[in-house]
Amino acid sequence: MSAVQLSVVVPLYNEQESLRPLMGQLLGALRPLGLGFEIVLVDDGSKDQTAAVLAELGGEVPELVAVLLRRNYGQTAAMAAGFDASSGAVIVTLDGDLQNDPADIPLLLNRLEEGYDLVSGWRHRRKDAAISRLLPSLLANLLIARVTGVRLHDYGCSLKAYRREVLEDLNLYGELHRFLPALAFIEGARISEVKVNHQPRRFGESKYGIDRTFRVLMDLLTVWFMKRFLTRPMHVFGLWGLGSIGLGMVLSFYLLGEKVFAQADIGNRPLLMVAFLALITGVQLFCFGLLAEVQMRTYHESQGRPIYRVRAALRGKRP
Repeated sequence: MSAVQLSVVVPLYNEQESLRPLMGQLLGALRPLGLGFEIVLVDDGSKDQTAAVLAELGGEVPELVAVLLRRNYGQTAAMAAGFDASSGAVIVTLDGDLQNDPADIPLLLNRLEEGYDLVSGWRHRRKDAAISRLLPSLLANLLIARVTGVRLHDYGCSLKAYRREVLEDLNLYGELHRFLPALAFIEGARISEVKVNHQPRRFGESKYGIDRTFRVLMDLLTVWFMKRFLTRPMHVFGLWGLGSIGLGMVLSFYLLGEKVFAQADIGNRPLLMVAFLALITGVQLFCFGLLAEVQMRTYHESQGRPIYRVRAALRGKRP
């Protein structure tokens, strides 16, 4: 087999029935491309026979790379493990439940060749329940697009294509896999999307529940903060800190004036407590900003990680 140019990463959790049909679809879509490819299947601590089926497929499919995690870490960790185990210059991800169509992979690769760094699939005709899946997904996509500034129709679609250099700049944790386009955008990636097919679930049950909504919202706040203040945390903490200190000082001088000129009793005034809390809160926020600045500088300097990304460098021809 030629050098690996394309890696397909698929996180799995209790997908024993889907594995063989998925492998057949992947091979049918990838082998005609004429590219050196590998299929990286990550078993995220499945409780069924997923690991056993992977072992069987390992003796049948030379392009297979199987990664078995010790326990269930979640989809984000499984995808990160797949990225680490892959070696292709281009990485494609999709779900292992047969709802993504591997036949759409060439569409993503073609769009990637147009100069984009990340191409996301758009399940424009989803085969999911309207109330429990489609409506929450629509609202979530609108909110995420508004907060992150990356206008995609379908953040939740796992079928995506990435250039490796984009993923190498990203660190995943929490539920951040669904925010990969936003994180890549922060790093200066060019992003596009294409319409893809979506199939009804054939085996098992959905792994997504309402409990994930809270985790997604918390990670969305993280992404928003990273987008706005990643290299300048003092701009948010310092601003609010100075504002709070200013409010506390104004209230304090007002109460002092009442005490001195009107001989008013301010000891039992609720406004005195408000002024005190405003001053203390402001000082704390300002100190948080200083600590965040020190941590950010330490992070970048210790890892040799620049605060910018270079797409290309051009030099004039020497005579």
